[in-house]
Amino acid sequence: PRVCVVGSGPAGFYTAQHILKHHSRALVDIYEKLPVPFGLVRFGVAPDHPEVKNVINTFTQTAHSERCAYYGNVTVGRDVTVPELQQAYHAVVLSYGAEDNRVLGIPGENLPGVYTARAFVGWYNGLPENRDLKPDLSCETALIVGHGNVALDIARILLSPLQLLRKTDITDSSLAALACSKVKRVWLVGRRGPLQVAFTIKELREMINLPGARAVLDPADFTGLESAVKDAPRPRKRLTELMIKTALEKPVEVQAAAAAGAAAPREWGLKFQRSPQEVLPSADGRRARGIRMALTCLEGSGDSAKAIPTGDVEELECGLVLSSIGYRSLPLDPAVPFDSQRGVIPNNSGRVQGVPGLYCSGWVKRGPTGVIITTMNDSFDTAQSVLEDLQGGVLDLSPSREGFGLVESILRSRGVCPVSFSDWEKIDAAEVARGKAAGKPREKIVDPAEMLQIIGH
Repeated sequence: PRVCVVGSGPAGFYTAQHILKHHSRALVDIYEKLPVPFGLVRFGVAPDHPEVKNVINTFTQTAHSERCAYYGNVTVGRDVTVPELQQAYHAVVLSYGAEDNRVLGIPGENLPGVYTARAFVGWYNGLPENRDLKPDLSCETALIVGHGNVALDIARILLSPLQLLRKTDITDSSLAALACSKVKRVWLVGRRGPLQVAFTIKELREMINLPGARAVLDPADFTGLESAVKDAPRPRKRLTELMIKTALEKPVEVQAAAAAGAAAPREWGLKFQRSPQEVLPSADGRRARGIRMALTCLEGSGDSAKAIPTGDVEELECGLVLSSIGYRSLPLDPAVPFDSQRGVIPNNSGRVQGVPGLYCSGWVKRGPTGVIITTMNDSFDTAQSVLEDLQGGVLDLSPSREGFGLVESILRSRGVCPVSFSDWEKIDAAEVARGKAAGKPREKIVDPAEMLQIIGH
């Protein structure tokens, strides 16, 4: 059986890995629109979290299997359609993730100084489409809308001492911009309360322990929460206890600095029960100068609590606004059913509804939530559906499919030149060499044209 996987992020690679491991004859081809593989492991994981990127070693092993092939620089839906892939393969798995972001839907959202978390993360991680972002970091106060791990990542990158970032694979140009940044205060704002934050304890602890930055949490926000969280699941309980402890304790350095009359170093804080209503323009209307927020009260409790505006509003000065309210998937091809309301492909255990032989895994299957391990389990679940359908005769294997043989002639007729995994390894070697010269693990190449030049395309 010939199987094709669209997208080379964690969902794509884990799906391929599971099929190769549990079917001794299956051949799997992975297609990726960029020349370089690994999706959000390369472009989403924070540069100062290198240990999370270790899964790349596993993915590389999968790519090296003689029954697996990688074709980068191929945009499915444009260079080759999904029906064309279905003619070439017995099964097609869509694992192309979420390449768009949710919008706030408020006035002033498009003012200069307002960015999506997705674009900002892409910028410091070297995602080609965001390489020219040039965020304006000339203000003292930044505001991030959202209480997830990505919001904490951004706050940490904005406030991290440069000597910490210099040892990471953050891009050269973003490091230069951060070196000139005037940002010294970051507020993370959420519509709901401390019991509904979406970040995890590891990321919060890292933020609290960030050198040269202090946490500003209002003890009043946590009144009565100790008893409310008593019976909560352990992760939620520990997370809340850490916030309470941080809100109540006055760090020694702060007291010492106050005694010496020194200005506080960089600082960050969490603001709760505030829903953004409008980004306020500067007097000349040319950029953001602040944000107006509706104060909310919570109806219900736990994860299902809803934020209801109270009628009161509050304005906060800030020259940089980052919206971190989630990614969203886009439809890939008119031939594929898509639920635009939920931003997912309608499916049962990864089987695309109404299209036999078509599957999906990862964020386009279940929505943009969870960490790499969640995606792994989800991808194994989809791969299992493919294996069951192969074994149960649901997929007709009698017509022999040409796989890449057919796709190659289609791509050639459209002037598309795919990038192989060994091509990627040349780009990888060039990045590592450039990084070594600068004392970093790698210096990412951010221009696809330059990547293709390195491999002589």
